[in-house]
Amino acid sequence: MTAPPEPSGVHISVTQKYQEVRGLAQTVDRIEHKLDGLLDETRDIRGDVQGHETRIRALERSRWPLASIAALTGVAALVIALLEISR
Repeated sequence: MTAPPEPSGVHISVTQKYQEVRGLAQTVDRIEHKLDGLLDETRDIRGDVQGHETRIRALERSRWPLASIAALTGVAALVIALLEISR
């Protein structure tokens, strides 16, 4: 009688499978924790950008009168100079 053939390939026990699954679950938990941190940082950055945008818009709105005032002052100075010359 001949001996039964040895199985070819690799045999993985239930314990080894369980350890692999546990390791994978821990890895997924770490990745999920890191993603939560990234999402929190993204929300913070988004809030900072919106704050900067608001301040820039306020600066732009307050700046346009300066150019108008400068132009009006220049025109007024020209008119006064022309009036002085014509006297």
